[in-house]
Parts: sequence; C-alpha cells; structure tokens
Amino acid sequence: MRSFTAVIERCAETGLFVGYVPGFPGAHSQGETLDELNQNLSEVIAMLLEDGEPELESEFVGTQNVQVA
Repeated sequence: MRSFTAVIERCAETGLFVGYVPGFPGAHSQGETLDELNQNLSEVIAMLLEDGEPELESEFVGTQNVQVA
C-alpha cells in the first residue's frame, strides 16, 4: 500500500472539492464530498501507477501562514 499527500481546495463556483498530488503529473480529481474525492484520487493514482513508477516533479513540503500588514 502506498500513500500520497494531496492538496485539497473547494471550488467557489461549483462547490466541488478539488484535489491534486503536488509534483505528480495527472494526479488530480474532484468530488462532491471529501470521501468521493479520496476515492476518485485513489483510482486516478492507481491508473497512473499502472504505467510504472512516477517521476515526481516536486515534493510536498508543507504549508505556511503568511501575514501581510
């Protein structure tokens, strides 16, 4: 079993959850619920892995809060 970190946002126009795996080309999806998004991302990643080990373009490091005066 493999694990990938996904970044998740909610689209203001559609209300859908949108997720992607940073640095993993093509690893993105959407869903009406977080559970649906997770399932959709899992399916997409599984399909991408069928083509072999991905060459990740970057590595997720984290998030920061940025203050602006």
